[in-house]
Amino acid sequence: MTSTPYLDKVTSPSDLRGLSLSTLGKVADDLRTETIAAVSQTGGHLGAGLGVVELTVALHHVFNTPYDRLIWDVGHQAYPHKILTGRRDQMPTLRQEGGLSGFVKRAESKYDAFGTAHASTSISAALGMAKGAELKGERRFGIAVIGDGAMTGGMAFEALNHAGQTPSEQDPANLIVVLNDNNMSIDPPTGALSSTLSRVVTSDPYQDLRSVAKRVASKLPPAIENVMRGGEEFLRRTWQTGEGATGGALFEALGFFYLGPINGHDLEQLVPVFKNIRDGDQAQGPYLVHVLTEKGKGYAPAEATADKYHGVAKFDVATGIQSKPKSNAKTYTAAFAEALIEAADQDPHIVAVTAAMPSGTGLNKFAAVYPAKCFDVGIAEQHAVTFAAGLACEGLKPFVAIYSTFLQRAYDQIIHDVALQKLPVRFCLDRAGFVGADGATHQGAYDLAYLSCVPHMVILAPSDETEMAAMVGFAAAYDAGPLALRYPRGEGRGIDHDASPVVLGKGRLVEDGRANKGRNRADLAICSLGTRLADAKGAAADLRAEGLSVTVADMRFAKPIDTELLIDLARTHKVLLTVEEGSSGGFGSSVLAALNEARVLATCRVKTLCITDTFIDHASPDRQAALGGVDTAAILAAARNILP
Repeated sequence: MTSTPYLDKVTSPSDLRGLSLSTLGKVADDLRTETIAAVSQTGGHLGAGLGVVELTVALHHVFNTPYDRLIWDVGHQAYPHKILTGRRDQMPTLRQEGGLSGFVKRAESKYDAFGTAHASTSISAALGMAKGAELKGERRFGIAVIGDGAMTGGMAFEALNHAGQTPSEQDPANLIVVLNDNNMSIDPPTGALSSTLSRVVTSDPYQDLRSVAKRVASKLPPAIENVMRGGEEFLRRTWQTGEGATGGALFEALGFFYLGPINGHDLEQLVPVFKNIRDGDQAQGPYLVHVLTEKGKGYAPAEATADKYHGVAKFDVATGIQSKPKSNAKTYTAAFAEALIEAADQDPHIVAVTAAMPSGTGLNKFAAVYPAKCFDVGIAEQHAVTFAAGLACEGLKPFVAIYSTFLQRAYDQIIHDVALQKLPVRFCLDRAGFVGADGATHQGAYDLAYLSCVPHMVILAPSDETEMAAMVGFAAAYDAGPLALRYPRGEGRGIDHDASPVVLGKGRLVEDGRANKGRNRADLAICSLGTRLADAKGAAADLRAEGLSVTVADMRFAKPIDTELLIDLARTHKVLLTVEEGSSGGFGSSVLAALNEARVLATCRVKTLCITDTFIDHASPDRQAALGGVDTAAILAAARNILP
């Protein structure tokens, strides 16, 4: 077992506050060791947390958390924070059912000031808390730690703009934004902001300027030292506005007092800066502290990889080798990427767009083949959608690959900029449905409901990876308006078959239970949308073993639904059961509406199965399906309960 004697003495952040800088450094070393050891046993996000170890120690050392509100943007970097705030013993439960969340969760600890898992929200929340404290007459800091990747999100700039608004008496002096600049989000960050921030960071003249000024000033009497520091400030501001600007001028133009860039792994720089802010003239705020960190810092296997061990499976600490089980089937993401490349080989108008997730969505593979036709716009889903709308206006065929849970952030753009103008933008919704250890914040449960009500929208869901390829081909040929293709995280079924042609608004019969029934109606028709088809077939087999006649249909389309098939099944079966891996208000609701409109509900009992009306926390996908009420057991229970 690894020795961590200094960390062993820390049970809460208050234990850090009387420690010397040298002891804090030893605590940080132990904390990094503990973080590596903990994640090696559970898997999870590693690189981001390793990059903020010293920053985490410094913030909890200087500020009076949880009274001072500390907010971690996204929250995947907060494992060291969890260890320092009384959850060290629970780290073996990280991302496990009933255990610690992989993100920041208010219900988990009083030190988790605000729940986070989506990017670019921290500054808005910290600003609200800071202003709330002022209104109550309390001197409390709101501290937002946000990465350079998340800073590209439009919401972050909206918050910065509000925080620095005039008149000056409205400025929240107790707001601190810590820009954690590691030049590395899940994928390398893109855009002008990232380039601007990184330019002078590696500039030898600028680093020499700062180091020389610091060394000289420290040897002089206080009065002269202040003059020297003023000169450094003048040179810093001058440098920021010229070639190789750090971005400080931008933040100061927004009304922030900018400090940095400083070494985010050097407690001798971090602690004095934060103490000066804490104890200084609050009229100078709000503050933006620009810290430079290295993702994966202190763990050689992470430092040596391109993604800095952003997300890992269980691994051997000594070697860094991850224990990933060998796959017997390609993932839906891989099937999508391969099908899109094949479609682009045939159609030069196909282009691809993603919002900071090229590897997560498989578009890194597309970009390797068609680099000029693949656009990563940064963490900016709203812009991604409207940018794609502009591409469609020029006759191109944009495929916008975004996780289902992140597309929620661009709902207005879907309606106003795409659907209202009937533009053929193809939305590829990865991670639709259950996502396992990432939990409720990343659950793609709502897209069927929030897209089904949008006019002109077509919605497809493949039941396996072969169907996925066929649907990508259909999407490439469909130009009549917007289209959404939703598919889950993880491996496909490993089934290789010839997919029947995909026809707009048409499902397919997989198993017909009406044979030999004559004029008598069959017992049950299960109408499945998407990858729950395997559960539907499993339930049907069990019911047939009980002597029941069961039909299984793969509906393929959530919109337009196959009304003709549904009416036929309703008239020839005693019970019709719909199954979908989505929230209420989606496919099942549309089926009920269609059957009611056709006036066949009186002839057939209908039951809709969707995810239960609750947020489902992290667990295995199979367990989440059981908790959500859409697995084989749930289908069987529903069928037995409703069958006469």
